Amino acid sequence: MSYATAALATCANMLGTLDHLVTKAEGHEKGEALPQARLAEDMFPLHTQIRFAIDQVVTALKRLGASELAADDSEIASFAEAHTRIAAVQALVAETDPATWPASADVVEFDLPNGMGFRMQAHEYCRDWAIPQLYFHVMAAYAILRAEGLAVGKADYVGYMMKYLKQPVAG
Repeated sequence: MSYATAALATCANMLGTLDHLVTKAEGHEKGEALPQARLAEDMFPLHTQIRFAIDQVVTALKRLGASELAADDSEIASFAEAHTRIAAVQALVAETDPATWPASADVVEFDLPNGMGFRMQAHEYCRDWAIPQLYFHVMAAYAILRAEGLAVGKADYVGYMMKYLKQPVAG
């Protein structure tokens, strides 16, 4: 399996997790005030964690060849908007042909707003930057929802694993 195929599958899985968490959050008693919740004062709120998770996928797709994509830096104003944005990026991931990505050893360079810059091979970019960043922001959203009392657990975070569930053995 190529690094591109693995990365795209991971992005699809985690976008599905994010969408599932947003669906569960819609039923929370705080309603549309919930997206303002945060784990700590110096951390971004839920709506920003959702936006950053989505943006990590778009940014990875851009850095790996789909340069025409643009991140949506506007705030997510509602759960409905979160679903719409997640669905749009899920479609981008599904339409992406892993064969169009750079070779594993091709170089990816990028600079962060704080002035730090990185240079690494394409597979290293996926493994060491893009995927961990995606997981971080999805986990931050999950943790905010847990802290706010939403009944979510590991099965909600790794719901994509249910497709591999063994059938009970008849006995």
